[in-house]
Amino acid sequence: MAQGPGRTVGTAVVVRTERLTPHMVRLVLGGDGLAGFGAGEFTDHYVKLLFAPEDVTYAEPWDLDVIRATHPREHWPRQRAYTVRAWDAAALELTIDFVLHGDEGLAGPWAARVQPGETVHFVGPGGAYAPAPAAGWHLLAGDESALPAIAASLERVPRGARVVAFIEVEGPEDEQPVTTPDGVAPVWLHRRGRPVGEALLEAVTSLDFPSTDVHAFVHGEAGVVKELRRHLRRDRGIPRERLSISGYWRLGETDEGWRAIKRDWNARVEAEQESLAHA
Repeated sequence: MAQGPGRTVGTAVVVRTERLTPHMVRLVLGGDGLAGFGAGEFTDHYVKLLFAPEDVTYAEPWDLDVIRATHPREHWPRQRAYTVRAWDAAALELTIDFVLHGDEGLAGPWAARVQPGETVHFVGPGGAYAPAPAAGWHLLAGDESALPAIAASLERVPRGARVVAFIEVEGPEDEQPVTTPDGVAPVWLHRRGRPVGEALLEAVTSLDFPSTDVHAFVHGEAGVVKELRRHLRRDRGIPRERLSISGYWRLGETDEGWRAIKRDWNARVEAEQESLAHA
């Protein structure tokens, strides 16, 4: 199974699709190419879907080292990272949910039109977060891009765990049924045309924290996440090791543009806010 560049790329086949809400579609992938797929440890597992540019083909099975050695950069496959919403190892079925923005973007429009039987190429899975069983309570917060990971995390928290989850979406039509094993549902925050992340910032900053013994998962638009990171580290005193926090996307940046600067952006923000937290 492919785990990253330089190894044979994984393949799957679209088994079925489902329109969950006006702005999200679900794809279930299957096939023998998923044998050995290694998801399950984390709730933020992700795969990087690979899309060949129009009119470009590669020898099967795809190998990223070979592709990069034999094709100009503009002919390399474009990558889009998506959360593993669910993985059924017995059925060899991988579920991925896609946010739709009309005709904007690459993966969203593809997911809206793809048909069962089509082949999907990917690398992964990656991942690093799962709700810590020993935490005093759990904070989960994000926009639509983080909804699949938050939903997977809610379903995996231990019974009896205290959980506060905020998910910002455009409106009530974008809500989905998801709960913890004890039946605790997220708080849905409706933008209704407000700037992305405004409602999420208000909800988290005004929350009465039960304690600092929290394990937090905070993801979404990078500028909003930056503000939330500052709040959690400086104002709330949450240790860095208790936070899984990063921008999934950046307002005003294409996916390629954001991936090109994301590592440096995160490092700079982390350094700035570490110094503030210890000021």
